[in-house]
Amino acid sequence: MERAVKGIIGEKLGMTQVWDDQNQVVPVTVIQAGPCVVTQVRTPATDGYSAVQLAYGQVDPRRVNKPDAGHFKKAGVTPRKHVAEIRTTDAVDYTVGQEIGPDVFEAGQLVDVTATSRGKGFAGGMKRHGFHGLRASHGVERKHRSPGSVSAGTTPGRTFPGKKMPGRMGGERVTTQNLTVHKVDPSQNLLFIQGSVPGPVGAMVIVRTAAKGAA
Repeated sequence: MERAVKGIIGEKLGMTQVWDDQNQVVPVTVIQAGPCVVTQVRTPATDGYSAVQLAYGQVDPRRVNKPDAGHFKKAGVTPRKHVAEIRTTDAVDYTVGQEIGPDVFEAGQLVDVTATSRGKGFAGGMKRHGFHGLRASHGVERKHRSPGSVSAGTTPGRTFPGKKMPGRMGGERVTTQNLTVHKVDPSQNLLFIQGSVPGPVGAMVIVRTAAKGAA
């Protein structure tokens, strides 16, 4: 369903804790949210859909390839490190070169945060999928963390695709939904979001208006 969405690109700075109005400790994630700049506005007439393209993070112009350099030059802005699109029905309200800060959100608002999760490397079934493992008492050799049987013998005689198995864990695009904005600091371009968000410290994150919660 098409809807108006506010969004911003930022960088995860880490977690801390603050005190709320009820004198309760609240764990928050601090995000360096912008400033972002609008580098392109997509409309149904020209692109087939409505979206706004944002860019964030300073980068050495010598490290930007020619197509990207030409794109930034056309928008009249200096090259940026990260670029992302926000699908929204009110894209026509933005102008190329416009600067976006964390004040697009307000305290108490619900947001969705998207980032690449921490890479865990190769992990077994217990860590990757939450398997309880084999018995820790009688009748089990030193195989307590093994996944156990993965398929039948003669019929079907194979392991079906999608079977939960050991393998690489993490390093995937993850969205955590319905997080609450605790505080907005426009003077320092900071967003304080209750709880944890995906990704390690320094990861690029995209904060958008919650898709399922109340705005």
